[in-house]
Amino acid sequence: MPRWDGKHPDKAEIEINPLYARGGATQVPRFELAAHGILPDTAYHLIHDELALDGNARLNLATFVQTWMEPEALQLYIDAAGKNIVDKDEYPQTAAIEDRCVKIIAGLWHAPDVQGVLGVSTTGSSEAAMLGGLVMKRRWQQYRRQQGLSVDRPNIVFSSAVQVVWERFANYFEVEPRFVPVSVDRPQLTADGVLQAIDDRTIGVVVVLGVTYTGVYEPVEAICGALDAYQARTGLDIPVHVDAASGGFVAPFIQPALEWDFRLPRVLSINASGHKYGLVLPGLGWALWRDRALVPDDLIFDVAYLGGHMPTFGLNFSRPGAQVLLQYYNFLRLGFDGYVAVQQACQRAAQFVAAGVQRLGPFHLLSDGSDLPVVAWRLVEAPKRLWDLHDLSHLLRERGWQVPAYPLPPDLQDVTVMRVVVRNGFSLDLAQLFLQDLERAVSSLEKLEQPLPHHLRSQTAFHH
Repeated sequence: MPRWDGKHPDKAEIEINPLYARGGATQVPRFELAAHGILPDTAYHLIHDELALDGNARLNLATFVQTWMEPEALQLYIDAAGKNIVDKDEYPQTAAIEDRCVKIIAGLWHAPDVQGVLGVSTTGSSEAAMLGGLVMKRRWQQYRRQQGLSVDRPNIVFSSAVQVVWERFANYFEVEPRFVPVSVDRPQLTADGVLQAIDDRTIGVVVVLGVTYTGVYEPVEAICGALDAYQARTGLDIPVHVDAASGGFVAPFIQPALEWDFRLPRVLSINASGHKYGLVLPGLGWALWRDRALVPDDLIFDVAYLGGHMPTFGLNFSRPGAQVLLQYYNFLRLGFDGYVAVQQACQRAAQFVAAGVQRLGPFHLLSDGSDLPVVAWRLVEAPKRLWDLHDLSHLLRERGWQVPAYPLPPDLQDVTVMRVVVRNGFSLDLAQLFLQDLERAVSSLEKLEQPLPHHLRSQTAFHH
């Protein structure tokens, strides 16, 4: 029997189903290594059974991260699981495929010279953003030293709705974060807000193509235009980094006329997540600079590659190469038209959900899927209403739907919103079923005669 008195679950052992044990161990410790190992299929079943407690990935409308790929891609994933992509000399073909992906992405983002682009794969957009910020800081320091100026107190500008990774960058690399406050009227970064925040110590401005809270694109072209005019007046050349974690694999396919990328000369660098709308399983990011010469030489390391040398830039020395191969698989499998079809289908489903939410009555839409295939809404205030969006999120979980409710960023933290992220595989049929469950949940909540018990008013945080 498991050595557990019912009072100390942290000391419990895991009991093994006799069908799995087959005459071997009947329990294994939960928090320490067992003296002896168990059979491989026994270990598999123990973990597999616990994972049944996780949510259904297909009904997870909270995350931007891809949760599904085709069986052929999964087989490729297994085939390449042991490849460390940082070892270019040991895995030269994986390195060559990474370079192909960089050039394909550079073309999607309208680089003026695809061959001259410097690009790297990363573990995700967080690492890619760190690299983008680091290049801006190092370039600013080099310029200031050349001018005989102080290099202390650098700052970086972005909206208060920026993803938390940029706060981490500012903290880790000792750069002052300058937040341009968002408001109900201005829920994302604006050109006027940028101009009020910059000065001669600004290393760069981060513009987000797909705000995490709402999925709305920030106006990259307008901000670049304002910075062009600012340089003409002051001589200060402040670069722009576009955080296209989600939009980088959406806008090229369903908003091709939108100028947000390297078509704008002020855009120095761009990051995106391959594991979001690039349709790859986690974790994969991309960081690209419009020209190799823009990245200071002291950030680049040369590694042996096919008897020669290859420049590398990254924060990790061990990183799986399988996700890069999955990105190339998608590029081959889908082509341009395939990506268009996938992202259009996501957008149609998002706009279908938005229309359904609008019809329900008690909600005000903040985004309707016109930019990213993301729908966000807030609850319209009513004096006698006894529920909020956290209650609604809880009821939807009972049907398996994971839909986050969370406060907006500082300056709007009193406003709670709910967000649905539509990813590949969320069909119009699933959207219809979701709206039916949403309507039932709202109807049930509207009939409340007293608030839900405190322990049911879950306010689970979502960080995506």
